[in-house]
Amino acid sequence: MKKHITNKFDKKLMPTLPRAIFKGKIVVVLNESEAEKAVDFLLSQDILGLDTETRPSFVKGRQHKVALLQVATHDICFLFRLNILKKSPAVKRFLEDTKVRKIGLSWHDDIRSLEKRIDFTPGTFIELQDEVKAIGIMDLSLAKIFANLFQKRISKREQLSNWEADVLQDKQKFYAATDAWACIMIYEELMRLKETGDYELEIVPEEEPHEADANEAQETAKE
Repeated sequence: MKKHITNKFDKKLMPTLPRAIFKGKIVVVLNESEAEKAVDFLLSQDILGLDTETRPSFVKGRQHKVALLQVATHDICFLFRLNILKKSPAVKRFLEDTKVRKIGLSWHDDIRSLEKRIDFTPGTFIELQDEVKAIGIMDLSLAKIFANLFQKRISKREQLSNWEADVLQDKQKFYAATDAWACIMIYEELMRLKETGDYELEIVPEEEPHEADANEAQETAKE
């Protein structure tokens, strides 16, 4: 039976799905020595998932620098605490690498944020938003794409937590690691579907403008 996907995932279905969570090892990187070892290991891999986290600002016009860079393989995720590492030469070396496939979502935004923390020339990165369009998926968020492909929910509850806290809580670590790991899962599944054609795409009818506005207002109120 072919995998059934839609061009746009119904967000109202999200609460009904089982939660997806990274089950591998999570390593917090706090100093340059740890960063060097982590980067050496990561650059020996063939594929990596990436994401970043920034402390939210609730003051108009104020924006914090990116605080965390999370990089995952299938079974281990390193959390680079950039607010502590600052201008890390190891992280710079990682970001400039051109050999290892690094998968991210809306990564051009992450690069701009990282450039405010570290001066680097971007290496090899693959943008998931470009890849999903190739099979007809129009959603741009990680949570919707993952739910569409795997029928599992990625919780975004910790997104607005304090990523510059002295010690990250376990729920923050799992959230960060899951987002990075999910990028690999999505990319590999997209490549499988493109190669095999083992999917059927349902085109969801467009909502009427007034219905779309009402639904958007309801969703915003819930978030």
